[in-house]
Amino acid sequence: MPSFDFSSEVDMVALKNAVDATGKKIVGRHDFKGTSAKVELNEKDKVITVFADSDFQLDQVKTILFPEMEKKEPDCVKRLDQQAVQKVSGDKVKQDLKIKIGIESELAKKIVKLLKDSKLKVQAAIQGDAVRVTGAKRDVLQEAIALVTKNITDFPIKHGNYRD
Repeated sequence: MPSFDFSSEVDMVALKNAVDATGKKIVGRHDFKGTSAKVELNEKDKVITVFADSDFQLDQVKTILFPEMEKKEPDCVKRLDQQAVQKVSGDKVKQDLKIKIGIESELAKKIVKLLKDSKLKVQAAIQGDAVRVTGAKRDVLQEAIALVTKNITDFPIKHGNYRD
């Protein structure tokens, strides 16, 4: 029986390119001259850290970062979990943006329920941080893909790993 997986993987190379491009734009802007504004990516912990002199400047850096990320990988800003703004030495601030990878259990359950309620002839099973969908025909699987991509818009989900 044909099957495929719904998953949510981040392209770390594209994310690194977006952070590097943001750093170059920050260096080139006159309103950031002489400030501590910068963006760092910790690939091991999957965290982007934004540094600035004030809350206002932190927001300005994020307005540069987010469109840059969207250019490299659409909908990747939706996978960021913005932590609270922290005060660092004096008036300086920083904010961590955690990158969510994989489909969380609540979202996986929502996908499975959506497919079961749709009356499509497919079976959906949660497997770790992915959802495997199995059906008798490819057409039914394509309908399942269309249904999930139409209804789940708050988190970037990809489909792949097709098997016949």
